[in-house]
Amino acid sequence: MINLNSKQRKLLEKNAHSLDPVVIVGGNGVTEGVTEKVNESMNHHELLKIKFNEFKDEKRELAEQLCSASGSTLVRIIGNIAILYKPAEKPADREFEKELNKLA
Repeated sequence: MINLNSKQRKLLEKNAHSLDPVVIVGGNGVTEGVTEKVNESMNHHELLKIKFNEFKDEKRELAEQLCSASGSTLVRIIGNIAILYKPAEKPADREFEKELNKLA
């Protein structure tokens, strides 16, 4: 997990604004399938939105559980949507690295 300061979080939050949720947590909660989908999606995207249709009272704990399973960082929870960040594996594919380093 990466420690982000408030400026870095704001930058990632701003970039995630136009994204649609890729993963939706429904009535079954965080299942193995949801965890696999998050892992798979984090391999293709640095920023990911997860929407909580159910388990809204437990969204922080569930989002942190998904972060631990995927090796990502929780950027912020806005309403019932969690924003996760994980740098791309290939340095050439890292879209936000330069900007984040400037704000460190």
